[in-house]
Amino acid sequence: MDFQVVVLAGGNSKNLTPLVSKELPKPLLPVANCPVLNYVLHQLEQSNLKDLIVVVEGEDAALLVGAWISGTFIDRLHVEIAAVPEDIGTAGALRAISHHLTAKDILVVSGDLVSDVPPGALAATHRRHDAAVTTMLCSIPVSGPLESGSSGGKDKAKKLGRYNIIGLDPSKQFLLHIATEIEKDARISKRILHAVGQMEMRSDLMDAHMYAFKRSVLQEVLDIKDTFQSLKEDVLPYLVRSQLKSEALLNRTPQGEENSNEKVSSQNNQAFISRILANASTPSFHGLYSENPDGSSSTRKTHKCCVYIASSSSYCVRLNSIQAFMDINRDVTGDADHLLSPNNIIGPSPKLGTKTTVGPNCRLGEGSEMGDKCQVKRSIIGRHCRIGSHVKAVNSVVMNHVTIGDGCIIQGSVICSNVQLQERVVLKDCQVGAGFVVTAGSEYKAESLAKKEK
Repeated sequence: MDFQVVVLAGGNSKNLTPLVSKELPKPLLPVANCPVLNYVLHQLEQSNLKDLIVVVEGEDAALLVGAWISGTFIDRLHVEIAAVPEDIGTAGALRAISHHLTAKDILVVSGDLVSDVPPGALAATHRRHDAAVTTMLCSIPVSGPLESGSSGGKDKAKKLGRYNIIGLDPSKQFLLHIATEIEKDARISKRILHAVGQMEMRSDLMDAHMYAFKRSVLQEVLDIKDTFQSLKEDVLPYLVRSQLKSEALLNRTPQGEENSNEKVSSQNNQAFISRILANASTPSFHGLYSENPDGSSSTRKTHKCCVYIASSSSYCVRLNSIQAFMDINRDVTGDADHLLSPNNIIGPSPKLGTKTTVGPNCRLGEGSEMGDKCQVKRSIIGRHCRIGSHVKAVNSVVMNHVTIGDGCIIQGSVICSNVQLQERVVLKDCQVGAGFVVTAGSEYKAESLAKKEK
């Protein structure tokens, strides 16, 4: 399809501390014992999108990610690894590699997206409309679009009070308004409403961080708006506002001019808000693209911002928080197990002791051993782990090369690689960073345990 694909893989995300480290950057975080980046690359391969630039934050992380890709997708994908500085944002990352972008259209995908929506469907929609940008929208996951933070209750409660407000034309093809992280009310300029004529407001959809851009438009925006750092918060809203070629839309209405705004409430997280202007004489948004009988444009034509809305039955979640990490690992061994490749529950050569039980929705890694009378429920055990007797793991993720002593109880926790839990440790809703040693008999609840950085 002559698309150049950019995968924004990230690096050492602060939202995922202590799960990520210099030895385990975010793209290699395991989801059901497979790096999260694998899920995106597999979907791209299935859509025959094989010319990729994978952008990684930090030189060291880029080397690790590049080595893994070379060993996993050899002769299957053409991948160029590009290292960029940390904390420059998604728009900054694209700006840093813009000299590598040569195709007519660019498909940008977040490397932490775990989805069964084919990227080729977004690319086809983009080409069909000859759009400046096409963004993929999907249903908000059950646990909520947690953009940051841990699995702790306070953070989750705080985040669940924020919403996305998305405005669509009646045909649900054009993106007319987007506002993210709205806490109470969104204000939309009346001039925008009168310009577009009809707009359907949605709070049940989220930006999935998959975009198709016309390269010329993307590069122009990155050049002239050199302070833009985020695709979601800067570039996309700018293109949406500017598609009507009006200075009133390019510049936000000052806060003092409240009379010129319409308020849209998002309270109670109502799933669907619809607004159709009473003024029937106002031309619809489609009028911007209509033609007179002689072929001339009846209204000044500008660029199009389009959407591809994934089916409500699709799976589409970003691994951008510890809670999301737990949710995705649970999902891909449960209702979304079609994403697993290969779809086997127990890896080759695990050794299980007598009366040890492994329940459904579990996954055991290669070379791991478990003692007698252990119970594993809705949990994932990594590779080459040594687990003693009378150990109970529920709703947890244990990474590779972990040693767990006799009588340990692990519930709702993440145990990173090379951790040692001595005998009779009890953990509930905890995260234990790589290489940490938890002493015998210790009990922790809702704690983050990690080595102090030197």
